[in-house]
Amino acid sequence: MAGRRVAITGIGVTAPGGVGVKAFWQLLTDGRTATRGITFFDPSPFRSQVAAEVDFDAELHGLSPQEIRRMDRAAQFAVVTAREAVADSGLEFGALDPYRTGVTIGSAVGATMGLDREYRTVSDGGRLELVDHAYAVPHLYNYLVPSSFAAEVAWAVGAEGPSTVVSTGCTSGLDSIGHATELIREGSADVMVAGATDAPISPITVACFDAIKATTPRNDDPEHASRPFDASRNGFVMGEGSAVFVLEEMAAARKRGAHIYAEIAGYATRSNAFHMTGLRPDGREMAEAIRVAMEEARLPAEAIDYINAHGSGTKQNDRHETAAFKTGLGDHAYRTPVSSIKSMVGHSLGAIGSIEIAASALAMEHHVVPPTANLHHADPECDLDYVPLTARDWRTDAVLSVGSGFGGFQSAIVLARPDRSTR
Repeated sequence: MAGRRVAITGIGVTAPGGVGVKAFWQLLTDGRTATRGITFFDPSPFRSQVAAEVDFDAELHGLSPQEIRRMDRAAQFAVVTAREAVADSGLEFGALDPYRTGVTIGSAVGATMGLDREYRTVSDGGRLELVDHAYAVPHLYNYLVPSSFAAEVAWAVGAEGPSTVVSTGCTSGLDSIGHATELIREGSADVMVAGATDAPISPITVACFDAIKATTPRNDDPEHASRPFDASRNGFVMGEGSAVFVLEEMAAARKRGAHIYAEIAGYATRSNAFHMTGLRPDGREMAEAIRVAMEEARLPAEAIDYINAHGSGTKQNDRHETAAFKTGLGDHAYRTPVSSIKSMVGHSLGAIGSIEIAASALAMEHHVVPPTANLHHADPECDLDYVPLTARDWRTDAVLSVGSGFGGFQSAIVLARPDRSTR
């Protein structure tokens, strides 16, 4: 199985601002933001009251009443998004060997919205210390075990091969793609439906990030609240959503004449073993992940045409990864466009890494780099080319996408054109 390469042949996206790849890409290239005041519940008791919500009608997007009742919102996102990716790939899944078809789904916080809702129901709004389970939905167990996300997607596409949930905080969406890639490379699967999903906009999640002051308190201007790399940034805007891909063994994809968005050319993950939420300012662990991912891709720093940044909009993160880019790419970092789509779609925790990979693949497809919205006054410590405000036409043959997660996780993935040459 040595030398097996991995191609992206299908993409599905459910994101703030629109459901589907077309709406997602239009939002990014327009430089529009989908951040607004929270509408899912009364946010007035909280420090941060803004979020990037998805306008999502599960029935309109093809889920049955039974599926809607059975699945948490994040699972609904994953299934709808997987169906889009499968349709986009052109693969006839019914003709595949189901034992050679697998699923990996990333998620940081699992069925948060379902669990929050059901606790309020069984506890009568928190008034009962001894809760009455009879009031819970009959599928409450599915909310307790994040593995149900992978199971739902596997059932939807008929996959009976490796099925896994990857939960590594905010790098889950990168790491699920990395894991799926390795399964194909090692010969454990030929096709993987892989991505991530999260729907965390609930009182408990908002309260947790309020406590550590990680989210922005800029409630009077939700549209401009997410400001990665800007001197006035003061925290991230929570989001939700999902991105799912069809990954195939490259030779098989070419043989059937599939449209190939990109090759997953390199992937690496590291941990800083330093602090639950803190980051070293030199970014050395992220830089190491970048180095190993590019080495696996057999690409020099000069081959990277665009960096899709983690760009959360917190003071320490933006400085941390700016330093990592300089270490990982050397002087080429100053010549490479960098942007953060979190400025437009918020930070959907475990899902965002996959959503950013979708943005990276589409940047290669269209030779357009999405902008960093709301970037008017760059922090002097963040002195790279962050593509402020407006999308840029840019020849893009290789993209580096990175993620940083609580617990010290640092991941990097390299997408490249299959017919690339080392430059």
